[in-house]
Amino acid sequence: MTQYSPLRWQLLPLIAATCLLPSLAQADDSILSLKLENDGLSSSDDGHFTSGFELNWAFEPSEESWMQRLAVALPDSLIGSADMAAFRLVHQIYTPDNIQRRELIEDDRPYAGLVYGGISLYEDVPMGNWRQATDLHLDIGLVGPSSLADSIQREVHRVTNSDRPNGWRNQLGDEGLVNVAMRRQWWHTTPLAGKQFAHGPSVGGALGNLYTYASAGYSVRWGDEASGIPTLTPNPGSRHHMSGSNGWQWYVFANVEGYYMAHNLTLDGNTFRNSHSVDRKEWVGDISAGLALAWEDWQVTYAAVQRSREFDGQEEQDKFGAITLSKRF
Repeated sequence: MTQYSPLRWQLLPLIAATCLLPSLAQADDSILSLKLENDGLSSSDDGHFTSGFELNWAFEPSEESWMQRLAVALPDSLIGSADMAAFRLVHQIYTPDNIQRRELIEDDRPYAGLVYGGISLYEDVPMGNWRQATDLHLDIGLVGPSSLADSIQREVHRVTNSDRPNGWRNQLGDEGLVNVAMRRQWWHTTPLAGKQFAHGPSVGGALGNLYTYASAGYSVRWGDEASGIPTLTPNPGSRHHMSGSNGWQWYVFANVEGYYMAHNLTLDGNTFRNSHSVDRKEWVGDISAGLALAWEDWQVTYAAVQRSREFDGQEEQDKFGAITLSKRF
């Protein structure tokens, strides 16, 4: 029978949010976003990356804030200063395809619940006809029963009258998470049919006991001017907001991305104890597309992604979608 860890682990998100309030008070030009990721937003499946929730507060840090001082203290090759910064709280649920079986399904991905908080630093640097966008991220949290993923999924399925998940006793055990990630994108923008057409390559990488990977991709966007396009798990953070705030605005986008995945805890299992795991594929690819709509200070963004098989024995490629609602203050 699965036992929960002490209450202090479950209070970590509340403690982290309380500690961040002084920094939020110093924020200018801020944006609050709520992102929901779910396989049901792009397919009828209910397995693998089952759902994700992210609350994100992005803002322009003052020169006196500790986040700005941190950005300035880091090597210039990483980031010179922070044009924007963000705090976020994330919860994610992963399951095998067949959630009704009680016994361990050895050839499908483990049950796993994740909860973590993160900080991000963003910088934009003009480079002739190009713009270089740099993202730095730090995430700290946990995986395991203390994430309450099993209780959350059971309650959601009870309310929606969906299949009851019965295999959570096989989930990954409690383990702390620490992960750092960096992503750098180059954008070239030209006028097209009265709107802006932007495109360019990206590279990224992550290091930690949640994910360790290197990535490369290419993005295109057409419509009104924006800071970027949405990023999807495992990429943290996001730069997808419209630059203006007057009347109706929109853009469409697409992205292809490839990963060399050296470590993925949700597939490799716990780091320091025996747990369920599967044979992870090292090379993984994504293709995504979507639409963003904005009216004044409100914006809604939808993205759909198809991901190549992530482990040996996986029958089909995964599909999931993400919808983000944002409000500018």
